[in-house]
Amino acid sequence: MTLALNIYFIAMLAVSIYFFLMASFNIIEMKLVTVKPRLTTGKMVSILIPARNEEYNIGRCVNSLLNQTYQDYEILVLDDNSSDGTWQILEKLSKENSRVRIFKGKKLPPDWYGKPFALQQLYEYALGEILLFTDADTIHAPTSISWAVTNMEKTKADFLSGYVGQQLLSFGEIITVPIMFFMTGFVIPMFLNRFIKLGYFSAAVGQYIVMKTQVFKDIEGYANIRKKTTEDVYLSRYVKGLGYKTEFLDMSNQVKCRMYNGYAAGIQGIGKNIFDFLGKKTALLMLIAIAILIFFVLPFPLMFFLIAINSPFMHYCIAVNIFFTATWLVMFLGRRINWLFTFFWPVMYINLIVMVLWSWFRTVSGRGFVWKGRIVR
Repeated sequence: MTLALNIYFIAMLAVSIYFFLMASFNIIEMKLVTVKPRLTTGKMVSILIPARNEEYNIGRCVNSLLNQTYQDYEILVLDDNSSDGTWQILEKLSKENSRVRIFKGKKLPPDWYGKPFALQQLYEYALGEILLFTDADTIHAPTSISWAVTNMEKTKADFLSGYVGQQLLSFGEIITVPIMFFMTGFVIPMFLNRFIKLGYFSAAVGQYIVMKTQVFKDIEGYANIRKKTTEDVYLSRYVKGLGYKTEFLDMSNQVKCRMYNGYAAGIQGIGKNIFDFLGKKTALLMLIAIAILIFFVLPFPLMFFLIAINSPFMHYCIAVNIFFTATWLVMFLGRRINWLFTFFWPVMYINLIVMVLWSWFRTVSGRGFVWKGRIVR
């Protein structure tokens, strides 16, 4: 029994130290590689924005993109069969500024998901040498496009994405949205992306993806990943797997986004991605759920129990919790998120288990997820 406990606590300590080191290394890597925006002219950039029922967001997004230091760009927005006032707002914006071109989306084919199909349609109208995919709920700094072109040129990347600034305005968002940092934040050593050609080390956040138009054409766009809810991650891995260069950087001071409005939206939005991200493999998902419970959820309550009984293992457990806290502190400071949210990490991991199991149940039961008024299975 003592041997088993020793192995368990040493393993937990090793995991917590690894997470802290990866969080630190990944942030340092992004800061070292990322350069400040400096270009104001250059290659033509086509900004592609899919919009479905975005009447409360699309105006702010487009207006922020009209106020750019970079000069050579166009804004293309596709109304993806919205049932609200999105199209009327887009008509007004396009009449006021010739840089904005708007399109009505085609009916969604059964073998496509909504966002990949919307972006594929927009690509057909794009005139730029560089494509910038962004979401309708993002707000861009005046140097957003300059940042994209400058960093594409500096890194010589074919594909570029990274962390945008996440706005967390409710407790439900605080314990839900940061889960998206889990893999790219401190599990995957992202710095290996520059040295290893495996797609596993490539990542993307769909709120901001920059890509060479010719590369997008060469890979047939989203055609090969047309039915993925985590289309951003699969696109980056697909591009990387074909031998192109991908980069994952920090753009949190260039783009802001309130990803989900409250807890229910966060659960629905992230939940639909988890099982898909794991290739819809039940055994793998269950193994991960058990690992989260044993290594991430259990250490926090276990620490108080071990202190109460004055266990010789309590020092191991205290160290584990210190490293987990330090990991999230590094993550939040690096992402420019309120550092006080760090102390919610035990609740985040409990919530992660809930989302993992819910994602599996909704998928295997055939019920799917309701997203933007559509059923996603």
